Amino acid sequence: MSRMQLSLLEAHRSEPQRSQEQRSEPQRRLLATISTTLALLFSAPGLAGESLLLQSTTSTANSGLYEFLLPQYKQHSGVQVNVVAVGTGQAIRNASNCDGDVLLVHATAAEEKFVAEGFGVERHDLMYNDFVVVGPQMDPAGLLAADNVTQALTRIAESKAIFASRGDNSGTHKKELQLWQAASVNTEVVSGSWYRETGAGMGATLNTAVGMGAYTLTDRATWLNFKNRQHHRIVFEGDQTLFNQYGVILVNPAKCPRVKSATGQAFIDWLTGTPGQQLIASYTLNGKQLFYPNAN
Repeated sequence: MSRMQLSLLEAHRSEPQRSQEQRSEPQRRLLATISTTLALLFSAPGLAGESLLLQSTTSTANSGLYEFLLPQYKQHSGVQVNVVAVGTGQAIRNASNCDGDVLLVHATAAEEKFVAEGFGVERHDLMYNDFVVVGPQMDPAGLLAADNVTQALTRIAESKAIFASRGDNSGTHKKELQLWQAASVNTEVVSGSWYRETGAGMGATLNTAVGMGAYTLTDRATWLNFKNRQHHRIVFEGDQTLFNQYGVILVNPAKCPRVKSATGQAFIDWLTGTPGQQLIASYTLNGKQLFYPNAN
């Protein structure tokens, strides 16, 4: 309970028990104000006027999801959610350093490790979409004819077509490295030749790929919200290995005592409950759904 709540309760309890007629008009107004404020504070899932720090990915931010979702949560709870949008690896490092209350990223193995090491309380599936490979309209490496993503990446490597990698230890970068490994391509050996690492977020890497006429891997939601496509398009999609799961975790107050655990858990409960899941499902762009809720 906050100091403000305790002060209000104390004021309410210390008020002499007099009838409504015995109280002066200022006293009646004061008691009405206290009662209304208490009702607002204790009815909201979070404390009105509080804020949360959400460590998250550039992909969810670039997709526009937070601009759609968070104002509705603030209207519901009175809580302001502030987002730090970085790569998944950096977001996890930030949360491990107690810089954040809630973590929302997309690298399941790294998220489970974060919880196993005691930095997170519990991991929850939240939503999913998929990754796609985008490239020049003319598709010089012939990815449009590929049968699977391994074949698609092999064609890029064999043709030495330029590929722009995020190179930032993000969830997208981790997935990309797994795909190159499955295609038996050592990216360390070819780094700096046809394989170019940007060290940047998804939006910046897409801009680089467009500017260089390069291929790149991106989450579908960011691509759908990306405005600078020029002559780029999706050249490969649909492989089941391109599945992209997002998870949400409360930072562990046992490790990080300043974590707003009650308010953070209320936010997670809202995201994974019916209201948040329905809103995630309803977020569309040009008639296309960007994320698919799967908390339950």
